[in-house]
Amino acid sequence: MKAIVYTKYGSPDVLELKEVDKPAVKDNEVLIKVHASTVSPMDWRFRKGKGFIVRLMSGIFKPRRGILGIDISGEIESVGKDVKLFKTGNQVYGVLKKGGGHAEYAATAENSPITLKPVNMSYEEAAAVPFGAISALVFLKKLGNIRSGQKVLINGASGGVGTFAVQLAKYFGAEVTAVCSTRNLDLAKSLGADEVIDYTKEDFTKTGHTYDIIFDAVGKSSFSKCKSSLNKRGIYLSTVLTFSLFFKMLWTKLIGNKKARFTIAKSKADALVFLKELIEAGEIKSVIDKSYPLSQTAEAHRYGEKGHVRGKLVVTI
Repeated sequence: MKAIVYTKYGSPDVLELKEVDKPAVKDNEVLIKVHASTVSPMDWRFRKGKGFIVRLMSGIFKPRRGILGIDISGEIESVGKDVKLFKTGNQVYGVLKKGGGHAEYAATAENSPITLKPVNMSYEEAAAVPFGAISALVFLKKLGNIRSGQKVLINGASGGVGTFAVQLAKYFGAEVTAVCSTRNLDLAKSLGADEVIDYTKEDFTKTGHTYDIIFDAVGKSSFSKCKSSLNKRGIYLSTVLTFSLFFKMLWTKLIGNKKARFTIAKSKADALVFLKELIEAGEIKSVIDKSYPLSQTAEAHRYGEKGHVRGKLVVTI
């Protein structure tokens, strides 16, 4: 099968299209014929291999797993003898926790975070959902305990997590303020934002408005900077863990009404089922900036690292 493989860390040039063996399927696994995947910030961070945590997870000297891509959608090609949840021909979408989506086939356990694909989405649209939408759901619902009537600000509202955060916050009944660049203001409004702030012209922390939840979906602000923009029992959420945020999390857990929170959003099948129901009900949708064929995955990395992706970058296979 064809796959995008990398055997060393570095620039997008380390990504090569190669012929590799099709994954062998264990008794409790399914083999998925991948139709679409995505290129996310996680992919280019692991490709670069920068940072101790990345190297600890991926390999100290070289990548332990040579194929990136965690979001996938596709069709069940075959199933192991112990598999009960899926059958050949099922159209599915989900997350490959160990990567492997940038290939024609991928094998994963049946109890992995995969489920049936939304019937009203193409494979490309479905592949753009899993990790970004699950992250938004976990941060807003589990960490933020979002409730109807709250005022919620989403920083980075046009990104892979932010586009879903805006839609989910509206679904949960919040009044949503979206922060993004000039070119993305109309996108944020189309996703349901009640108010939009152009960060190139205005600093949301200096408007005088306060919020019950500030969700930084791109990790470019800080609790200290946003604290005065939080209501009395407001919560600051960030997708990027820094030493400062780690300290603030510990400190605010003990002292003060305003809280700083972070988590590693674990992907689970029940979250995908919930999202599937919302998608089929027309409550949320995916946003795709660009699509690339598998052979041009390196170009997707180059574009993504510029930092101006609207929604997700999709790789079609």
